Amino acid sequence: MARPEPIQAHALENLRFIREAMSRATEFTAVPGWGGILMGLSALVTAPIAGAPDGTFRWVLIWFADAVVAAMIALVAIAIKSKRSGTPLSKAAPALRFALAFLPPLVAGMILTPVFVIMGLIARLPGCWLLLYGTAVATGGAFSVKVVPLMGICFMALGAVAFAAPAAWGHWLMALGFGGLHIVFGTIIARSYGG
Repeated sequence: MARPEPIQAHALENLRFIREAMSRATEFTAVPGWGGILMGLSALVTAPIAGAPDGTFRWVLIWFADAVVAAMIALVAIAIKSKRSGTPLSKAAPALRFALAFLPPLVAGMILTPVFVIMGLIARLPGCWLLLYGTAVATGGAFSVKVVPLMGICFMALGAVAFAAPAAWGHWLMALGFGGLHIVFGTIIARSYGG
């Protein structure tokens, strides 16, 4: 005759399941790992095409085109990951909190970019973009898995370095940040957090 299992064992298992479900419900888990890797590869291709910041509008347009490509990759990857996990973005409070924290620093970057261009500070845009994108990732990442805010802090640190470094290094620092950091953290997210 089999011995009955203590009720505490079932209760503890149920509590563990409830805690994990609540944790998933409060985190935005659709941050795309594979999408981040693709975004990083896009930046690595863009950096040598753009070359060093030369004070021209052409340089800004090349990086703007890459930003559009990266945004498209991110949106598609988020939608795919969200669908695969069964969490619709339109009904997910964590997705809304992530977006509300992520967007203001990006809007600040969109406002500051023409200011930098008009004032002849194009060579300093890498610092501005890396710092504000890092801020967006860190603040949005507060509603995501733990590795996302860390990625944002790395972008912010690289932005500070870009402001202090010679302007001619700008495209390499952009490649290191938007390329290298996206690939490294994208790989971590893909392996540890389901793609």
